Amino acid sequence: MAERGLSVVHTTIFRWVQRYSPELDKRCRPHLKPTNDPWRVDEIYVKVRGKWMYLYRAVDSTGQTLDFLLNQTRSTRAATRFFRKTLNRPNITAPRVINVNQNPSYIGAIQGLKQEKLLPGHCKGRPSRYMNNLLDSCVLRVVQI
Repeated sequence: MAERGLSVVHTTIFRWVQRYSPELDKRCRPHLKPTNDPWRVDEIYVKVRGKWMYLYRAVDSTGQTLDFLLNQTRSTRAATRFFRKTLNRPNITAPRVINVNQNPSYIGAIQGLKQEKLLPGHCKGRPSRYMNNLLDSCVLRVVQI
């Protein structure tokens, strides 16, 4: 912008990001490569703007991020919301196996989504302590806005 003689304040760039990022997301998502069917799902407790929140995150077997969600609670309702959000993406294939930690709310969410026919009947929820080591080794960067 400076090369072209335009003076732009950083808040203008921030407004552009907020205005146009949903449209960019909508146009780019269909061109992403399809994901693998085994998922690894986990949540961690992070501090965002001085408040502690749960960051739900999911990756496929290759480490490609499927989706993430910030929520104040760690409940079956929050897990169901996260799975619905993830399953509604155009490049996401329905999982064959969902590897989760020992949190019982995931199993309840998986069973509820099977009853609603959002997850296939053959999808298994596999609670395991060590299957999510791929997620635990990922470095998370939380940016304060």
